[in-house]
Amino acid sequence: MSGQQPGGFLARPVRLRPGRIAGYFALGVLGVLVGIAGAVAQGGWFPGGLVLALLATAGLFYGGLRATGTQLGVGAPAAGWLIATIWLSVGRAEGDAAFAAGLGPLIFLFGGMVVAVMCATMSRLPQPGTQSARMGK
Repeated sequence: MSGQQPGGFLARPVRLRPGRIAGYFALGVLGVLVGIAGAVAQGGWFPGGLVLALLATAGLFYGGLRATGTQLGVGAPAAGWLIATIWLSVGRAEGDAAFAAGLGPLIFLFGGMVVAVMCATMSRLPQPGTQSARMGK
């Protein structure tokens, strides 16, 4: 156990560097863009656009997890995606909204949230420097 701090990796302080913060911000912006593009695609080319929008959403969330190795890598684009889709679904006083009434927009909204939760609860990447909990291994 030489060279390791006491406690698990969860007890160690997180070092937020400017590059990491910029990466999370970029993932959030990508989440907004994928949310807007998905809202347009799912309504324009039903049902193929809906499948494409959900695949793009899943790709972004899983890519954020793999790129950062943390659940925050899923949370940042998911927050941007959720903000964009909710903002587009609210509509204006005149009654205009980006989402039409129907099953497609609901599948896109709930499907995207389910994909975000699935990606956030996936097993994380192995932490560097961890050793086996078994004796003698």
